[in-house]
Amino acid sequence: MLKRSRALASVAVIAVLTGMGGPAWAETLQEALALAYRTNPSLLAQRASQRALDESIVQARAGLRPQLDVTVSANYSRSDDPVLGVTENDSGGASIGLSQTLWSGGRIGHGISAAEAEILAGRENLRDIEQTVLASVIQAYADVIRDIDILRIRQSNLGVLQRQLEEASARFEVGEITRTDVAQSEARLAQSEADLANAQAQLSVSRAAYAAVVGQAPGDLAPMPVLPGLPTDFDSALDVALLDNPGIRAAGYSLRAAEANVAAARAEYMPSARLTASYGGSTNDLGRPGDIADNTAFLAGATVSVPLFTGGLNSSRVAQALERANVAQINVEGERRATLQTVSSAYAQSLSARSTLQAGEEAVRAATVAAEGVRQEAQVGLRTTLDVLNQELELRNAEVTLASARRNEYVAQANLLAAMGRLEGQDLDAAMTVYDPAANYNRVRNRGGLPWDGVIEAIDRIAAPPVTPANDAADAPIDTQLKSEIVQTAPRD
Repeated sequence: MLKRSRALASVAVIAVLTGMGGPAWAETLQEALALAYRTNPSLLAQRASQRALDESIVQARAGLRPQLDVTVSANYSRSDDPVLGVTENDSGGASIGLSQTLWSGGRIGHGISAAEAEILAGRENLRDIEQTVLASVIQAYADVIRDIDILRIRQSNLGVLQRQLEEASARFEVGEITRTDVAQSEARLAQSEADLANAQAQLSVSRAAYAAVVGQAPGDLAPMPVLPGLPTDFDSALDVALLDNPGIRAAGYSLRAAEANVAAARAEYMPSARLTASYGGSTNDLGRPGDIADNTAFLAGATVSVPLFTGGLNSSRVAQALERANVAQINVEGERRATLQTVSSAYAQSLSARSTLQAGEEAVRAATVAAEGVRQEAQVGLRTTLDVLNQELELRNAEVTLASARRNEYVAQANLLAAMGRLEGQDLDAAMTVYDPAANYNRVRNRGGLPWDGVIEAIDRIAAPPVTPANDAADAPIDTQLKSEIVQTAPRD
């Protein structure tokens, strides 16, 4: 682990120090996504947390199985009586006990249901972390490409201004322009040098961020591919999000678990039945352990326990479980509203970035034509040196805006897909080998199981308190009026 940390730290340092001098290998977005999917610490930690959560089903199902214990005891006593003298006695015993719950009023069954729902909620949280990590990879990838473009623009601008200063100095020597024109060229050149330094620093920052999320410094990055699954309109994006957003789905499963816990709390009022058996023996003289065989006993029986008075404990547990179910129900609605906001914001940003991109392309085209015209007019004395400098500045600003617009549109599209729940590994690359959280669950679910587990569970659910929805609106679609208002105010293409 220490070597791995040092390696990643070294990669980050190299990313900062090398600036634009990247490694020799080439990378595509799919390769970066696949590497982050395999090695990102946040994603690996969440998978480990999910595997830990899978153990809750083993613990819940343990109530279906018998409990076996062994007890061994040894005692020594010494008494000093004035008449009888000193009397010593040692004794010991050993026994083995077995108990099997037959019916708990549904406590075990509802506990299993709650554990299963919490595991499903954990899988949705894993999906959420996965999409967050992949969105970070896409943003880091787009940031590096943007900053490389901006650095190229700044370098080109520096070369143009250097030539402009040389021309201005030559024209000043022959008396065609004044010292003021030369000073203007010098000032713009100095500003361009500062802009270039800022661009180099920003690229180093973006490269370090890329190394942190992906696991290696960026190489010669390929152009950004078209993201799959982009919605055609806002209505379809919202409909998909309300079904597939991991936050909404996780909240729904958490509500299901809370409702099962309410039923389990109510089951505390119910009787319980269990079978017990024990076998053991004892001796009054540990010096003769063979005597244990003469004092053996076997006991078997059935026990039915009925709670009559618990000092308010059961009623308090039910009230507590009901309030937690109310919290879970409120969280479902909160997640739905948050998803509405996220989808609306991401869709608006995507449209805005697309419009900015189209306008930027036109601005670069027009500024390129204007810059060439101003340079030619300046050669025949129709334009001043300041006119040329201003037009060059306008052209470079338009190119920088265009590079940023490309990045902004791509990142906004990725954020929109994440809000919809469609930014998972296989959504982005069908060939990617994905992590299956169900595999570990299926492996551990029946650990320690016995052939009659299913029978005991079926018996335990007989006459158990039913699982009652905390609110009938739990499974209802989001408020139609709220949805229609957002759809009506959403930006359009």
